[in-house]
Amino acid sequence: MNILGISAYYHDSAAALVTDGRVVAAAQEERFTRRRHDAAFPTQAIAYCLHAGGVCDDAVDAVVFYDKPITKFVRILRTQLSVAPKGIRPFLRAVPAWTQSKLWVRYHIEKELRRLGYRPPGDVFFTEHHASHAASAFFPSPFQRAAILTLDGVGEWATSSLGLGRDNEIELIEELRFPHSLGLLYSAFTQFCGFRVNSGEYKLMGLAPYGTAKYKERILSELIELRKDGSFRLNMDFFGYLSDLTMTNQKFADLFDGPSRLPETELSQREADLAASVQAVTEEVVLRIGRHLHGLTGESKCVLAGGVALNCVANGRLLREGPFEKLWIQPAAGDAGGALGAALYGWHQIQGRERSVDGVHDQMQGAFLGPSFDGDEIVEYLEQPVYSYKRIGD
Repeated sequence: MNILGISAYYHDSAAALVTDGRVVAAAQEERFTRRRHDAAFPTQAIAYCLHAGGVCDDAVDAVVFYDKPITKFVRILRTQLSVAPKGIRPFLRAVPAWTQSKLWVRYHIEKELRRLGYRPPGDVFFTEHHASHAASAFFPSPFQRAAILTLDGVGEWATSSLGLGRDNEIELIEELRFPHSLGLLYSAFTQFCGFRVNSGEYKLMGLAPYGTAKYKERILSELIELRKDGSFRLNMDFFGYLSDLTMTNQKFADLFDGPSRLPETELSQREADLAASVQAVTEEVVLRIGRHLHGLTGESKCVLAGGVALNCVANGRLLREGPFEKLWIQPAAGDAGGALGAALYGWHQIQGRERSVDGVHDQMQGAFLGPSFDGDEIVEYLEQPVYSYKRIGD
């Protein structure tokens, strides 16, 4: 049975193929289009996965999309109505994309498969965004049972989820909801420090060791009401993402000693200190949530996914100082990995198929799931008149 997982339309569009429970192929659309964080429907990634899996034209049994577009659209509408009339700019920007493509996912799936020479699938399923993350974290992991932690910007409504994986089932137990989001808090500082949201967060994490966490207490006292169990509320008076196209506002700038850094300008010590401060807060939130999750589930192992799970410094502290004996983190923890999670969710959670693990090895095949090229293929490409090359024998 061939199950195709798809993530699309936000950033990091991707496709993944699971055949009889085995992860056969996965790839991001950006690898083919060469457009970083390409959000377009992943036609070329789908074509690669089906070709790599040797799938016949009538053998796509099911497609699972990694979130529920209608639920997400309702969240956007309700959010804009709640801040009206201030939310008119993001609303007018969002509506055309939704009405022209994002609400027509099933149609696009069938159309693009036909264009690639495949018949429409027998079934098309839509799973919740954080369920896809959770599935990508637990099902390929080497654990029979594990606590599940997903942290990102926002899915439909959830911004973080706590769950439990057992055998071939996942269960999400608690969630934190939009607009209160650890991922969006980190992205706000990313943008304020002059980096791109959903792209430059790793730069902010890399900048943190060059600063001191001098703003940590200011963040904890003014921006975020952090509770013992790791749940929190953001003070939306300082953020712009509900009603504008920017993450922060003037009040945020006043709190942190001046306007945001312009992209590509010289970094100052203030940006390094801001990075160190929000990194310290992020680590504290992750540690508190981890302890709460351990208390909820009683599990000694934990799996993680979602964009915030790419924060390896926070993960390291959770492993060293947290309550879990072992962690397993989905390598494609962001939205691209949602395609893989969706396909695995279809096999185990929807189809109810069994899962076997050995407690040591995961099912990611080293994550080498995209296209590769041998030496002869590379030479054939380079032997065009416009290229010169030298082949190294050893």
